[in-house]
Amino acid sequence: MHVLYFHQYFNTPRGAGGLRSYEFARALLARGHRVTMVCVCDERDPLDLPGPKNASIRRGNIDGIDIIQFNLAYSNHQSLPKRAWIFLQFALRGIGLALTMDYDLLFATSTPLTAGIPGIFAKFLRGKPFVFEVRDLWPELPKAMGVVTNPLVLAGMSILEWMSYHAATACIGLSPGIGEGIARRSRPGLPIAVIPNGADLDLFQPGSRQDLRLKGVAPNEFVAIFTGAHGLANGLDAVLDAAAELRRRGRPDIVLAFIGDGKLKAGLVARAQREGLSNCRFYDPMPKRQLNQVVNCADAGLMILADVPAFYYGTSPNKFFDYISAGLPVVNNYPGWLADLIQTHQCGLAVPPRNPAALADALCQLADNPAKRHQLGQNARRLAETQFARQRLTNIFVNWLESAQSSRLPVGLQKFA
Repeated sequence: MHVLYFHQYFNTPRGAGGLRSYEFARALLARGHRVTMVCVCDERDPLDLPGPKNASIRRGNIDGIDIIQFNLAYSNHQSLPKRAWIFLQFALRGIGLALTMDYDLLFATSTPLTAGIPGIFAKFLRGKPFVFEVRDLWPELPKAMGVVTNPLVLAGMSILEWMSYHAATACIGLSPGIGEGIARRSRPGLPIAVIPNGADLDLFQPGSRQDLRLKGVAPNEFVAIFTGAHGLANGLDAVLDAAAELRRRGRPDIVLAFIGDGKLKAGLVARAQREGLSNCRFYDPMPKRQLNQVVNCADAGLMILADVPAFYYGTSPNKFFDYISAGLPVVNNYPGWLADLIQTHQCGLAVPPRNPAALADALCQLADNPAKRHQLGQNARRLAETQFARQRLTNIFVNWLESAQSSRLPVGLQKFA
């Protein structure tokens, strides 16, 4: 089977982004399939492809994956209209590939929602099987966040969402809430698989705090890390609020390390400097094979999001699975399925949103109780191994695509973790 795979923000282990699509593509290759990955230029992972940098299309092979890259430079620092224009161009160029290339199945992963447009054309004009993966529910999420308020734009997005689900042969959602959201908007009986992000058990493993190498961090400091985007959705001001509370309590030994980038990072750095929050340390994004050396040796992982109800059951953040794979206790500041997992499996501490004192309490509790921290970390690693091992989930993914191609999928919602 030849899979034409659309992922606008595709990354490899050499870059600083998530590896879900890379691992899924490699799993397809291992099963004897071919994969052509379609993406754009992403600052997080400048792919080493042949041809001039300014060519409209570059094509090459990375780790067995045939990659087609459109010269559409994307950055999360760009304005929303600029990013929307890139989303649309990616979809329009993708239609050309979907209508002309020789392949057996088209797979597209969002966000953005426009990633599914080539699949709609492939299904209706060529009769190709189309599997649509939903990483965030649009337009529910941007509407809930207040990022998109224009009623005409929201209506257009809603129509595109409906068309994507009704064109799809099958769908994949990354969390229980996403799977249920797809089911509400799709045709009855649409095959839907909930396949969350996975734990890279070989890359992220429990390490020793003595081996942590992070500039500006002393050996006797407790280090809680946040990895990933510094954007509106992440709500990182909540961590700075907790940092201010820790300073008032005289706890300079608890360090909050932010690793990543995003549109709001400069403002967060400025606020920390303005308020004298020396316990907040900011670092550039790191490739996975450098990031793991930090995560593996930290004391705790911060799972932070803005207090938006649509997030509670509708997200599947990579960082959570990195943390538990590394055996870190997770401090989570919003309710939902991850908070439920943390409480059920005793692998961290879940605190209410908008409560800096509770977040500070959780950090102090972990810093002051190494035995409890160790037990929670062991529970976290066990959860990663038993429910979220990457190899298990990639096998489920490949099985799902093979069944979609041969029209052998079970109807309705299927949950695999």
